[in-house]
Amino acid sequence: MLAIIGGTGLYKIDELDIKDSIEVSTPFGMPSANAVKGNYKGRDVLFLPRHGNAHQLLPSEINYKANIWALKSLGATQIIGVSAVGSLREEIRPGDLSIPSQYFDFVKGNREKSFFGNGLVAHVSTANPICHSMADDIVKAANTIDIPIHQGQSYAGVDGPRLGTRVESQFLRESCQCDLVGMTNVPEVFLAREAQISYCTITIATDYDCWKDDPADHVTVEKVIQRFGESLAKAQKVLMAYLLTNTTDCVDGCRSSLASAILSPRDLLNEEQSRLLELLEK
Repeated sequence: MLAIIGGTGLYKIDELDIKDSIEVSTPFGMPSANAVKGNYKGRDVLFLPRHGNAHQLLPSEINYKANIWALKSLGATQIIGVSAVGSLREEIRPGDLSIPSQYFDFVKGNREKSFFGNGLVAHVSTANPICHSMADDIVKAANTIDIPIHQGQSYAGVDGPRLGTRVESQFLRESCQCDLVGMTNVPEVFLAREAQISYCTITIATDYDCWKDDPADHVTVEKVIQRFGESLAKAQKVLMAYLLTNTTDCVDGCRSSLASAILSPRDLLNEEQSRLLELLEK
């Protein structure tokens, strides 16, 4: 089942025929909001607003583990996130859609980034952190409705909530060779991989961050909200088109990422650890 995680400005999807609003309690606390289960032309879909129903959560306050756990427990095998980002490349213009394929973790705060620890040891490969099969299917769906999407970019994940300095923007662009910068995809993308869920993000470029010389090009909250809102309809059209496509099987091993990742002997796991693994391995 596909789950959609909505970012800034995307708190519901009007096209869905809503069947249920589900409160999910997880071992890691409550998710950002109730998960909504809906249907679009015969296909079941889950939806969760990343920042809460009223955008009450900062990027560092989001319970990413609870969000991914909740969607996994409700049967999600695929996740498409929608996120606002700053563009670090001239060719990715404000309003453009992109699907990043690589992630640079520049988050320095105390976000919990793994389901593992406390006696349960695993090391999941994230050399290719997204599902390329799903990304290709999203692009094909977008092509059927003549909406262009950049593909193959690198996303730098930062803490926020402040907007970056020029030297940080230039560092991410030049030294780290990143193309996009955002506050919410890390650790979401990595937790999805640990949960054996295929994951992609459709990003909406709202600005050029602040690497350019002209201050008029620098990011402001006003620009983020305005440009995200203007382009959100495009992203939703792509999502609906994707829901109507015949999707291809994952070739990146997303759905079997734990097969050789777990080091802890299973016969030594306690009941809580065993329950954790049981859900992640579904």
